[in-house]
Amino acid sequence: MGRHSDAREKLLEAALDLIWTSSYGGVSVDDICERAGVNKGSFYHFFPSKSDLAVAAYEAHWQSAQPDLDRLFSSATDPIERLQRWCTRLHETQHQKFLTYGYVVGCPYANAGSELATQDPKIRAKAQEMMDRWLDYLEATIRDAQLQGSAEVDQPRAAATQVYSCVLGLLLQAKIQNDPAVLLELESAVNRLLRIRAPLHPVS
Repeated sequence: MGRHSDAREKLLEAALDLIWTSSYGGVSVDDICERAGVNKGSFYHFFPSKSDLAVAAYEAHWQSAQPDLDRLFSSATDPIERLQRWCTRLHETQHQKFLTYGYVVGCPYANAGSELATQDPKIRAKAQEMMDRWLDYLEATIRDAQLQGSAEVDQPRAAATQVYSCVLGLLLQAKIQNDPAVLLELESAVNRLLRIRAPLHPVS
């Protein structure tokens, strides 16, 4: 049982890593099995298809990241500080991936979602689910900023969608330019979108 569980985890890790740093279409089941050190029979024991593996890998990635996100977006932290820390974290993550792989990798959910939105309903639906989860965090933070008078917005959910769209746009630009420094513009963009009264300052 332990070996089976270990094989499944290896497949999840290999799939996310390969798809995130390459593309869904550019990665085969054989590639994933080779990276994971797992035979093809074990792959199909756990997952009916590559799509099912990708969906499971995205969920596993989210579950592993969620405790950190809960801390990052904790209601005990000032909402403007939450936004600043989030902007910083996005840049740091992409910069670290850039140092590891030599190129900007972008968002794993958006990458596959945009690539396969018209081809694979399972992955499109999962990408939408991931987006909605991010929007929940942003909406709660923006509503708190609105209530304390730090942000001038009318509808927090709509504002969250605008901020998220801005992030995706900057991630795409960073990928095209292969420069994670593009994401350093995110703080000022969020400031403008939300009409934040006080500028976002670095947190010591």
